[in-house]
Amino acid sequence: MAKQATSYWLMKSEPFKYPWAQLVKDKKTYWDGVRNYEARNNLAAMQVGDLALYYHSNEGKEIVGIAKVVKTAYPDPTTDDDRWVVVDIAPVMPVNEPVTLADIKAEPKLADMALIRRGRLSVVPVTAAEFKQVLEMAKTKLPAGKK
Repeated sequence: MAKQATSYWLMKSEPFKYPWAQLVKDKKTYWDGVRNYEARNNLAAMQVGDLALYYHSNEGKEIVGIAKVVKTAYPDPTTDDDRWVVVDIAPVMPVNEPVTLADIKAEPKLADMALIRRGRLSVVPVTAAEFKQVLEMAKTKLPAGKK
């Protein structure tokens, strides 16, 4: 069976609730609290090995790290409502230079990025080209075997 291609995502967290540094300290977490159907569907579509840009929302408004999906969608343990799911993620690495929302909006190659078009969503897909462009802007290269 052929290996599935990696998909890319952007996951938003308010740094006062769950900052990048906390994910690094915890080594793994489940991504809970999503209460929007489109964002939930994005979580449900994630596969183990997919990569996510970790974005600090509200404060900072910048991409600060790269995480990977380590467990696919399962029922959100923070609610009894079975409509909601979580995935487990783990940190891969911080970016060398944070990429701000202003930087993203100023880059023509990112004009169609879901972060801009679907700005209210906490979990959005990112194209391979957008992911690559953000890494270039962050002056960050993934270690071999992490793509």
